[in-house]
Amino acid sequence: ARFMLVCAMNPCKCGWYGFSDRCRCTPQAVEKYLGKLSGPLLDRIDLYVEVPPLDFDQLSRRPEAESSAVIKARVNAARAIQTARFGTEGPDCNAHMGQRELSTFCALDQAGAALIKGAFDRMGLTARSYDRILRVARTIADLDGAESIAVDHLAEAIQYRESALLRR
Repeated sequence: ARFMLVCAMNPCKCGWYGFSDRCRCTPQAVEKYLGKLSGPLLDRIDLYVEVPPLDFDQLSRRPEAESSAVIKARVNAARAIQTARFGTEGPDCNAHMGQRELSTFCALDQAGAALIKGAFDRMGLTARSYDRILRVARTIADLDGAESIAVDHLAEAIQYRESALLRR
């Protein structure tokens, strides 16, 4: 079965660790709380996005956001690029690329290879997370309408794998 898993969690039991002096959790309690998530489970999640709590001023003055219709059009354009790229015999989207497609459609230039090597060494990435970063970078490039993965696409994809809280 193919499915999309979307998860949410607090940074600690009370939910305020790292964001406010309201947190009274000890470092050991935070470590125990986060230790309930296994590395292999985390390795299978494509994107980590930390969302800090908003204060009243931030909540009360919300800037004009991009409309859902505009976002939908951009996503549909990226999906059309993927459909054209893979044809009827290939995967239906970047997330389902195998090793052959990764090698063909996610080739990196010298700067990109150096960037991901540095991230691999610094972050202790696994082969699985390396492949996930390439798939996400390819998708970011598609959303940008780019033919190939540029360093900025790769950097953004790497950023989505990085969570100071989860890499303790």
